Amino acid sequence: MNDLALLLTPEGRALLDEVRDTEPARELAVATRLRRDHPAELVSAALGQARLRQRAVAKFGAADAGRMFFTPNGVEQSTRSSVATYRAHRLRELGVASVADLCCGIGGDAIALARAGIRVLAVDRDPLTAAVARANAEALGLAGLIEVREADVTEVDTAGYDAVFVDPARRGGRGRVFDPEAYSPPLSWAIETARTAPRAALKIAPGIPHEVVPAEAEAEWISDGGDVKEAVLWFGTGAPGAVRATLLPGPRTLLGRGLPDPEVRPVGRYLYEPDGAVIRAHLVAEVAEEVGGGLVDPTIAYVTADAPRPTPYATAYEITDRLPFNVKKLKALLREREVGTLTVKKRGSAVEPEELRRKVRPQGPNAATVFLTRVAGAPTMLIGAPLRAPAGASPLG
Repeated sequence: MNDLALLLTPEGRALLDEVRDTEPARELAVATRLRRDHPAELVSAALGQARLRQRAVAKFGAADAGRMFFTPNGVEQSTRSSVATYRAHRLRELGVASVADLCCGIGGDAIALARAGIRVLAVDRDPLTAAVARANAEALGLAGLIEVREADVTEVDTAGYDAVFVDPARRGGRGRVFDPEAYSPPLSWAIETARTAPRAALKIAPGIPHEVVPAEAEAEWISDGGDVKEAVLWFGTGAPGAVRATLLPGPRTLLGRGLPDPEVRPVGRYLYEPDGAVIRAHLVAEVAEEVGGGLVDPTIAYVTADAPRPTPYATAYEITDRLPFNVKKLKALLREREVGTLTVKKRGSAVEPEELRRKVRPQGPNAATVFLTRVAGAPTMLIGAPLRAPAGASPLG
């Protein structure tokens, strides 16, 4: 708290601007110089905050990260701005004008909600975290829309708000928490709170088992740039039981249609690797139907087909070779093709990609992708390359 108070003074803000671009290797020299004119505690706080802001650029962008305040846990656990913005816009489209943001952290979601024109009550029980959220609302000119309250979220009355957003803490003293009932607060409390609100969105880990999703909730898995970021349980959307996968940027959303598992078929000329959000949402069957394909193995989420069909929900590859798993044969084939850039993907294989690269030692001007997987239960190598769309066509993947 004292560090934040120091940084919010005129001297602290000026020092933050001065150390903004300090590289880690220069920190000691910079600190030594600055301590001649500033208190050592302030210099240390400013350099630490500069490091956090540099780390936060990946989530918040340079413009916002350069003005915001962070804690180490806040940088680690906050929502990426692109995901928070998508979620805020969806709430706005549902007619939400006010949200109780419970477990608000440093305010990343509250900022996105306010920028969507939504009035926000941001609540966190940790005094420093709440103070940082308040400082961030002020730094970004959003204090008029964001009220920050230091309180236990289980004791907050949310009756006057159009929606509730809950982002339970999923980290404890020993690291990441996987049991939803070990969240803080527990998922069961968040669900009961959501049931009492006109609308609600609960941010949860993407690995949550489908069987714990309440029947009245809509479940959405979100990826950004191909990386699965979170799952959201939506209440009050008018689509109970719906399942969707949303890919950012876009957004592009694939809705579940309750299709049965795809049939297993022989490996064709094309292989489709579904986006991680599609896989987490159990919507591989929808992708298989879209591309006219089937699975290479009943337990593997790779779709194969004989013809190329554009889809934003999977990356397409043209397969040139199929071999039983054999390092020597792969090494010989790569040498013959003069492959020096080798991308190794695996699903259903215990082999580590870096270990395989060391063994085959690819050399040459060409590139290839090898899939280590199972085909009809047998360890198999599929070799190919990403499929490029013809000029003027929609890209695959």
